[in-house]
Amino acid sequence: MKYDPIKDRLGRFFSRHPLLHRLFFGVLNLLFLRAWYVRREIRRVMSLQPTGRTVRVLDAGTGFGQYAYFIANNFPEATVRAVDVKQDYLDRAKDFVDQTPQSEQVTWAIDDLTDLQSEGPFDLILSVDVMEHIAEDRAVFGHFERVLRPGGHVIINTPSDQGGSDVQEDSDESFIGEHVRDGYNLRDLEGKLQDAGLEPVRSIYTYGEYGSTAWRWLIKRPMQMLGATWASVVILPLYYLAALPIGLFLNARDVANQNESGTGVLVVAQKPAE
Repeated sequence: MKYDPIKDRLGRFFSRHPLLHRLFFGVLNLLFLRAWYVRREIRRVMSLQPTGRTVRVLDAGTGFGQYAYFIANNFPEATVRAVDVKQDYLDRAKDFVDQTPQSEQVTWAIDDLTDLQSEGPFDLILSVDVMEHIAEDRAVFGHFERVLRPGGHVIINTPSDQGGSDVQEDSDESFIGEHVRDGYNLRDLEGKLQDAGLEPVRSIYTYGEYGSTAWRWLIKRPMQMLGATWASVVILPLYYLAALPIGLFLNARDVANQNESGTGVLVVAQKPAE
């Protein structure tokens, strides 16, 4: 199915008022398991930063901007450059953040990761569910290495080749039609980062058995309902009343578990210090 039109419509609705936008970010962080993992890794990497200077972050493919806001809101020493190829996404995110105390910490810009124009050095580069949309991934990783400060980190979160995008068999089609690849092999992703001069320091599977089940209940089925008819928005509150407690329990179990496999991968890599 085409996922972006549903995302676009939801984004436009919740951007009507700052309180709705704040609620939207809260819902994204609650329902999407990737947010649980990514925010944990951001905290780990930020705890490694030296004190006494600004920490520069590149949010590479910021989308709705929830991670740029999360970093600015939780780490006053950080400045974030949030880039994307979609101007409407950037405009809505900027309109929201500009009305918060974090407005001076975030800058917004159109930028194509395959021809990255943003200037470093950055201490952290964040790429959340972006690389599955980009065929020229080696070019992107090369740019990441170029603009990273020596000793800096990059966090890559993306679907895996073990059922990412809900692809189980060769004949299956991706649940999200905008993906150019169904998912990454973890070792292949590590290898491409190493070829670019970035050394993986932490690699994990996300969305294991618990998380994949939660994703189907919390994300896939509601999206299918909205894709079929927007009238289903009327019954979604009742649906989540039943599904949310179970889904959140499964998400928590997934994060606490050491998944031997999973439909998502998260890799933290570091540029060697000089």
